[in-house]
Amino acid sequence: MRLFVFGCGFSARAFTDTLPHGLVAGVTTRTPQKAASLAAHGLKPFVFDGERPGPGIDAALHRTTHLLVSIAPGERGDPVLRQYRDEIVHAMPQLRWIGYLSTVGVYGDHGGAWVDETTELRPVSQRSHERVAAEEAWTQAAGERGTPLAILRLSGIYGPGRNTFENLKAGRARRLVKPGQVFNRIHVADIAGALSLLAGSATGGVFNVTDDEPAPPQDVVEYAARLGGFPMPPEVDFETADLTEMARSFYGENKRVGNQRLKSLGYEFYFPTFREGLMALKPGSAGDTIT
Repeated sequence: MRLFVFGCGFSARAFTDTLPHGLVAGVTTRTPQKAASLAAHGLKPFVFDGERPGPGIDAALHRTTHLLVSIAPGERGDPVLRQYRDEIVHAMPQLRWIGYLSTVGVYGDHGGAWVDETTELRPVSQRSHERVAAEEAWTQAAGERGTPLAILRLSGIYGPGRNTFENLKAGRARRLVKPGQVFNRIHVADIAGALSLLAGSATGGVFNVTDDEPAPPQDVVEYAARLGGFPMPPEVDFETADLTEMARSFYGENKRVGNQRLKSLGYEFYFPTFREGLMALKPGSAGDTIT
């Protein structure tokens, strides 16, 4: 494997951290400061802001066997395809697999019903519409060159440094109540695990990377508060809560997301529900820090 990563953020970094650095041909980030941090951890960073090609990226792509894309699209489409589509489709002689990190937001609102990878996409927000368009663009590009494409639709991501305990410690946690509302979640370690399975076997397809138990958000906050010994935040009614437009938009999409397709490949979740995930992230435990 010679992996190249566009967008080495929280999720992609969890995957690269599982690999010997010699297998990582390069990673991108938006700023020189972040590039210096990635270099200090043994990775080979390239600065790429999506507005223009980044120096040195072409040469790294020429040697790449596995490509992982973890950059959000925008109004003008996918920034990687905007700058490197011709290179990816026609000039990467060793490329054997492409992975694209998407979101379960593409399903939109299904009134709390179960959805799977065959369910009709009903994107609600602008960002979800942009994700659907990006999935289609990557599917077309991968099809043109005949390379397996794995689209990983991720639920709400949590892990070391990004979880309910952090919100409780900072005094930001609220038990926001909207009757009937549920969300799925996914621990970042299971994103890395799913990527390892799919990339290692060069498997293509669409996969929901999500936990087994969609749950009301207030239940997760209550569980974390009791587990960590924090004061219980008061319940807040969704209709009267002071929320940003983006935060409120998340509650306009209600669904239960199934993960059977990923399990059918033999994947076993490290953290099948938020309970196991939060237990591992409990303050003072071995899993609550980023290595």
